Amino acid sequence: MSSAVQKRRPQTAQQFVLEELRRAITTGELRPGGPIRQEALAARFEVSRVPLREALKALEAEGLVVHHVHRGYFVAELSLDDLEEIYRIRELLETEAVRRAVRRMPDGTVGTLERIQREVERAAEEGDVAAMAAANRLFHFTLIEASGMPRLVRLVTTLWDATDAYRSLYYAESPHRQQAVREHRAVISSLRRGDEENAVHWLDEHRAHAVAALREVLDVRTPEED
Repeated sequence: MSSAVQKRRPQTAQQFVLEELRRAITTGELRPGGPIRQEALAARFEVSRVPLREALKALEAEGLVVHHVHRGYFVAELSLDDLEEIYRIRELLETEAVRRAVRRMPDGTVGTLERIQREVERAAEEGDVAAMAAANRLFHFTLIEASGMPRLVRLVTTLWDATDAYRSLYYAESPHRQQAVREHRAVISSLRRGDEENAVHWLDEHRAHAVAALREVLDVRTPEED
């Protein structure tokens, strides 16, 4: 087991497996629709099948995996309707969070966002999809958490978890990465000025461009499944 994995390992085997599986799914390492091979994962994580099964049940409850009788567990796939519904709910919740964040803006928040943005841009330039997806998520949640609304943050987290694997597909294309960089810069510029409406506008644009690109991904995947 790698030292990086060992450092991430929490107290119980089930917690460890749950976190590692969630990470593998949300980074796109385990791709939507792909089978979850329990024996291989148990060997990889050096655990028995018991904590692995419990972790899979937890992920099934979160909607990240699905279980098919006689076939086993698979990474959940989203339909186009699912994707658009999730992004619409995100729009409603995140708009409220961003408006609250702009009005209360804790000291140092914009500076933190600028530091994270440098990591977003580094990853975008290098084509490091996993690093960009992680930095992008940190960027957005730093802003959302500035709202001071922890329950709302938890709801948004669940929505992001459901679509993170697809977001990694989005960042696989260089034009999409550059688009995200430009939109993040515009958001930061708006926040520096305290311009609530413009910040909301650019975040709306950011989500809309992602949905448009992911719509194409799902349209391509559908015929292969039929």
